[in-house]
Amino acid sequence: MDRRAFLTATAALALAPAAARAQSRTPEDAKLRALFDQIFEEILDNSPESVTRLGLHKGPRLAQKARLDDQSIAGLDADKARNARNLARLKTIDRGALSPSEVPHYDAVMFTTQANDEANRRYAYGNGGAGQPYVLSQLTGAYQDIPDFLGTQHGVETKADADAYLSRLEAFAAVMDQETERARRDVSLGVVPPDFVLERALVQMRGLKTDPTASPLVTSVATRAAEKGIAGDYAGQAAKIYQDKVVPALDRQIALLASLQPKAVHEAGCWRLPDGEAYYRDALKSSTTTTLTPKEIHELGLEQAKVLSARAEVILRGQGLTQGSVGERIQHLYRDPAQLYPNTDAAKEQLIADLNKLVREIEPRLPQAFGALPKAPVEIRRVPKFIEAGAPGGYYNRPALDGSRPGIYWINLRDSAENPRWTLKTLTYHEAIPGHHLQRSLQQEADLPMLRRIAGFSPYSEGWALYSEQVALEMGLYEDDPLGELGQIQASLFRAARLVVDTGLHAMRWSREKAIETMTSIDGSPTSAATTEIERYCVWPGQACSYMVGKLTWLRLREKAKAALGPRFDLRSFHDATLLSGAMPLTVLEGVVDRHIAAQKA
Repeated sequence: MDRRAFLTATAALALAPAAARAQSRTPEDAKLRALFDQIFEEILDNSPESVTRLGLHKGPRLAQKARLDDQSIAGLDADKARNARNLARLKTIDRGALSPSEVPHYDAVMFTTQANDEANRRYAYGNGGAGQPYVLSQLTGAYQDIPDFLGTQHGVETKADADAYLSRLEAFAAVMDQETERARRDVSLGVVPPDFVLERALVQMRGLKTDPTASPLVTSVATRAAEKGIAGDYAGQAAKIYQDKVVPALDRQIALLASLQPKAVHEAGCWRLPDGEAYYRDALKSSTTTTLTPKEIHELGLEQAKVLSARAEVILRGQGLTQGSVGERIQHLYRDPAQLYPNTDAAKEQLIADLNKLVREIEPRLPQAFGALPKAPVEIRRVPKFIEAGAPGGYYNRPALDGSRPGIYWINLRDSAENPRWTLKTLTYHEAIPGHHLQRSLQQEADLPMLRRIAGFSPYSEGWALYSEQVALEMGLYEDDPLGELGQIQASLFRAARLVVDTGLHAMRWSREKAIETMTSIDGSPTSAATTEIERYCVWPGQACSYMVGKLTWLRLREKAKAALGPRFDLRSFHDATLLSGAMPLTVLEGVVDRHIAAQKA
């Protein structure tokens, strides 16, 4: 189970008291949990960044706060070897001797470990497993991750923290050189990003270069050290490291990508890569945790787009918008000045304040649909300006395990036109509550093995967040707000379009331009937003399909429980049973629901 895949990555178990569960465990349960603990510790041993993200850089792990993850070829090979060893160790567990409550945990970890091992053995390029074929792109690479990580995850409270920041800043240069070596190795294997990916990545890399005194990498530590009264010339030290180490390493990456431009092609899909068609099938398997084929997923997207467009038609007509396709009329609403915040920093700060207020208004209504509620707070912040050009429209960071950092929902405000007022409720429900923050915080706070508390499965978590948008609708949170409800429908249309265009790009050999045109025609996204999305799917094949596949599975399983339980069905109990067991593959989730049904009938 390598850290890259797993960290990006029962009803009775979830609800019973810890002491009662401990008494009911079998010897094989104890063996499994001991193995989980060993794997978790190995992840921390080999991923200083994970230690920081989880808020665990204390005691014997304090020194890791000064280091970054190894991104070398040898480091990637070591990850793959650890994953293979963990698979062998998992196979020594007798699944049949486990308590029923432990089986979902075993199955979830086995799925990830086995899928990664199969892909690791087959594909020599990319970031391990199947799903991120390019080491450097507009979305992948330390140049994208580390400035944000240092600014938002690396806390500066003491002199030791500030010194550790400087050590990590220097390590940032070494990591970029490791990635340059890996990218060059992949080029020799025939893996070159498309021309438009190189162009976007180069714009972003060059944008990271600035006057040392103005670089966020320098001002971040200098400002925070000064605020805490920490003595030392951190601005000068950071500027020197930035100028002498970081910029030359960045220049080497820029030189490599620029040298690839003459040989880069415009074809967008991973079908053109070595063993590319199989790579995409494996990426879909990993991303959806199903065996759905590209054709089946494509057809599912078209079917959902048709159903959702019919719902949107009713609302649009009610607003007097009758001319043009659904997509064209939604595009009209995106341009409506009455729905837009001004494209100024002051207005964007007001937008953030409005969304934080919206979260506070939602919280008292959550007990309508949920029994367990998260203890960790959530905040809404703006995506840092220096990464917003290539970042998605919104994303979420889980809270630190030690409570030192809240859950954070980041919203991309590069252009206010991408976030009209009628879309913001749904985006907030998806990223914060009852979406990602509720699900991931409950998972971290549940009485689960640590390995399971941090686990991620995209169709479970992204499917939940998309499903939670519909739960919000059912809770009446869009009452007397037809345009807000249209935002909920458009968000689902957007995810239906993803099924169509992702499979179109990677299985049907569509061009980037055809995919952009198709997406805007289905969901009405502005061309600028659709372009960013399509280019994301080009470098992260399969992941975009996890949302709608996951949502439809959540809805199907809820209907299954309703049909089986009749008047005994309780929505809050259903949500507790499925959320407090932790993230898992969709096939494993089905088993959890079956056990919940059986428990309710008993």
